[in-house]
Amino acid sequence: MSKSPPANAQEPIFDAAALQSQTHGLIAASTEWLREHWLQILVAFAIGTVIVLVLHALRRVGAKLCDRPHWAAGWGVVLGRTVSRTGNIFIVMLAAKLVVGYAGAPVQVESTVHFLFTIAAVFQAALWARELILGSIEHRTSAANYQGEALLSAMGLIRLLVTFALFAIALVVVLDNLGVNVTGLVAGLGVGGIAIGLAAQGIFADLFAALAIIFDRPFRRGDKVNYDQTSGVIEGIGLKSTRIRAYTGELRIISNRQLLDKEIQNITVRDHIRIGFTIGVAYETPPDLLERVPAILREIVEAEGGTVARAGFETFGASSIDLSLLFDVPGDDWNKAHPMRDRIVVAIMRRFAKEGISIPYPTQTTYTAAPDGRIIMPYPEVQPVHVENSPDR
Repeated sequence: MSKSPPANAQEPIFDAAALQSQTHGLIAASTEWLREHWLQILVAFAIGTVIVLVLHALRRVGAKLCDRPHWAAGWGVVLGRTVSRTGNIFIVMLAAKLVVGYAGAPVQVESTVHFLFTIAAVFQAALWARELILGSIEHRTSAANYQGEALLSAMGLIRLLVTFALFAIALVVVLDNLGVNVTGLVAGLGVGGIAIGLAAQGIFADLFAALAIIFDRPFRRGDKVNYDQTSGVIEGIGLKSTRIRAYTGELRIISNRQLLDKEIQNITVRDHIRIGFTIGVAYETPPDLLERVPAILREIVEAEGGTVARAGFETFGASSIDLSLLFDVPGDDWNKAHPMRDRIVVAIMRRFAKEGISIPYPTQTTYTAAPDGRIIMPYPEVQPVHVENSPDR
């Protein structure tokens, strides 16, 4: 009497009989396919060969784009480098995928070609995406004139992060196509990414702020900026911080994240410098002369090469009638603006003295009364005061 296998016996991982049967079936189907479709196979092989040669030619064109001097640091070299990274396995599998249907291949062969093409295409897409992303960053940094060891360190870290992220996604896609349940893997990668992000959130915040500076380009090395209470020249943009040489001489190091959290004034890119004055004239100025004061100010500024934005009356002050003078000096050079401002101040004083226009000090007029009740006027002449029944009389 035969004994049945125990209930807890483990089944073999590989069924040798099933594997042998599938192998014989594939060989038989392939033999039958070669015998009945040999002409289509030859034509498909020729077409595939042409496709491979064309793709190799395109790859060589991409490599030549990288070598041309006028393409240096441009989008052409980014595209050329991306195309030149096309792998031979992807080229062969693409050609096979394109011609396998025409050759009338059996289901086993067609599914195998499809599977291999999927793997090659996924990893090739990840490689292309990496080159495009890194090439774009390098193009931005070269166009903005970012240099130094800090940039090299940042690019190394960015390359590592981009490569890891893209090929992790590619691996998940391939495993999913193989029928593997990737839910746990995706969850594990997500939890690991969150843990790493929380542990190094300060570093990543400064890194992404550096990327924002590279791509948005609010300033570049050598620009003059005003930030919070700091004014100076950008000396370096690093992986974690930016260095600003203050006009007073000291080097100020500011975190990239903090730098982007506040308003930054880039005074290098402005096309003019605006200077303003508030000028008071005495209330005793005759109205006809007072009416000419704005035109006088405009003439003085234009004679020095400035552009008047506003020259007119502002308000009635406590001791004077106040005028507002705003004028622009072309360019962004304070070494030119300061001397022009000084010349305009001196020219205003000379012209006012010539015209008899007074710029008063803050003054007050006091009116007093004599003992008999008469008002003593505030005139410079001495006015005797007569008091009746005075003991001195």
